[in-house]
Amino acid sequence: MRVKAFLTAALALFSVPAAAQQAPLTATFESFTYSGDDSAYGFGAAREGEYGNPILQGFYPDPSVTRVGDTFYLVHSTFSYFPGIPVWRSKNLVDWEQIGNAIDRPDMLDFKQLGMSRGVFAPTIQAKDGIFYILNTCVDCGGNFVITAKNPAGPWSDPVWLPALEGGIDPSLFFDDDGRAWIVNNGPPEGKPEYQGHRAIWIQEFDLKTLKSFGPRTVLVNGGVDFSKKPIWIEGPHIFRKDGWYYLSCAEGGTAEGHSQVMLRSKNVTGPYLPNPNNPILTQRDLPGDRTSRITSAGHAELVSTPDGKWWATFLAVRPYEGDFYNTGRETFLLPVEWVDGWPMMTRDAIPVTHKRPGFYPSDRPLKATNGPLLSIIVFAGAKLLPENWMMLRNPREQWYALGDDGLKLTARPVGLGDYGNPSFLARRQQHLAADAETTLRFNPAKDGDRAGLAVFQNDDFWAFVGIGMVGGKRVVLVEARKGPNDSARGVIIATAPLGGDGSETVRLSISARGADYRFSYAVGGKSPIELGRLDGHFLSTKTAGGFIGATLGPYAYSAR
Repeated sequence: MRVKAFLTAALALFSVPAAAQQAPLTATFESFTYSGDDSAYGFGAAREGEYGNPILQGFYPDPSVTRVGDTFYLVHSTFSYFPGIPVWRSKNLVDWEQIGNAIDRPDMLDFKQLGMSRGVFAPTIQAKDGIFYILNTCVDCGGNFVITAKNPAGPWSDPVWLPALEGGIDPSLFFDDDGRAWIVNNGPPEGKPEYQGHRAIWIQEFDLKTLKSFGPRTVLVNGGVDFSKKPIWIEGPHIFRKDGWYYLSCAEGGTAEGHSQVMLRSKNVTGPYLPNPNNPILTQRDLPGDRTSRITSAGHAELVSTPDGKWWATFLAVRPYEGDFYNTGRETFLLPVEWVDGWPMMTRDAIPVTHKRPGFYPSDRPLKATNGPLLSIIVFAGAKLLPENWMMLRNPREQWYALGDDGLKLTARPVGLGDYGNPSFLARRQQHLAADAETTLRFNPAKDGDRAGLAVFQNDDFWAFVGIGMVGGKRVVLVEARKGPNDSARGVIIATAPLGGDGSETVRLSISARGADYRFSYAVGGKSPIELGRLDGHFLSTKTAGGFIGATLGPYAYSAR
């Protein structure tokens, strides 16, 4: 189900009798433009016959990939964003098209007032006999679940909960040749954990008809590949079969710079599993920090065979602009897998920013770019639906946006970016270290505190905004930011300039990011833009703000009533 269908469903769910409605304060957005080019940072466009890493730039973490015939499908974590779990399709592992969102109905899951790095963690996608399965964990909002669909574009079923996996995350399905199905997942170890980050990988049989796990739960890996070294966060497990062996692929070391991918194998699906003597098969943790075009924190890989008999893997990694600071989140990368002496190997060398394309299937038609230099221009007037990659914070409880002949209308409501709610904010990912976002709008605030404009958002405690507002009874353009939980939830005003007018004129707002340098500008009518504020954007990084997500950008409206 696409965003258009979500809009229809939400309108029906949250419709209010006309007599009970009052004329709301609204902001009308005419257009939104996003552009980015990371050539200056060493991540430029790939040459003919090559692809660029990452293959999906921006906040696209925890990739899970599967192949059905000659087509690949991919899903990602979206945590407390809605709609959640984007579903992608590709013929060649490089050129991807988003075909839907698996969590696209407001009543499928309830993200409540959770932090933005809670919610849906690390989904996995598999298919068998014409049925697609997504297994996932809704952290602090229900636990582990499975959803199914005959068409991966949707609609997906309501969640079926998996109570036997209580306390675990990262569930994944494996279909054995004998017709049996198994769930593997990360969970607490048997007994009391012996150190911080001590986890285990578990397996249990799964009934595809009842969608229930059953039988004994067995530990496959305790702690990690070498328990004597106290390995942390063995997670993201996947089982696949090759040449008579069951291979168990797991992430290990946590999702920061110590991240890695390890491999074990067994002759039996329930073990015992012995580790690859050359683990890890993927990591960047031992490389010098001063290398160019630096990619770090690589792991959470999933291996997949291709129609030409070769193997590739998707995985997550990050691109810092300095140290361990990155604002674009964890991104999706792709590398070939080499088999040596019965074991797979990816790389412990620097991940290449370009690589020879897989040779089995060229791109057959132009697709929307997901990496490299990018320009996206959206004219809202007359549009029927929002782009598939746009999201909002948490589940909507009422209908507060609409597309019409004059643009995108956002209802200004007393729900702000710092309120752990569902504000009138529609967002797309910041996909580049060098990025520019711009919107044009009309808005006339009614009272002090009213706002509408353009926001860059990391989480409820860390965000910035440029827009039209009212301060001291006067209409102004302003920049404000929240740089941590000690700041007001409304943010702190950084700069203002008088605007005047009655809201009938069009104001153009822009946010320009160059690594940690964020600049906020405005222009009235056709006049030249004026830089109003400049912020050190380290506070928008995961390093500062915490969590697992990247920055997003988009139109926002707020009412102080």
